[in-house]
Amino acid sequence: MTIFSVPIFDGTVIFEGNELFKGKGSAEHWAQRLAVEISGAVTVRKIGTGWALCCSVDGVDCVWGIYGQRLKRMP
Repeated sequence: MTIFSVPIFDGTVIFEGNELFKGKGSAEHWAQRLAVEISGAVTVRKIGTGWALCCSVDGVDCVWGIYGQRLKRMP
């Protein structure tokens, strides 16, 4: 499920097949935008060499990364 149509132009890294934010600052910026979109709290977490967004949506814990320059929930 993707929720944004705004491209993410910041640097990214690939870790274990997942595209993640390269910098914590970029991840925090997008965490704020995602929080507004889902009306809930979003945090950032370091995963390997990159940063992911973490939150709960409809009672389900979710981790968000990047896919094709868009935010996407990771499996």
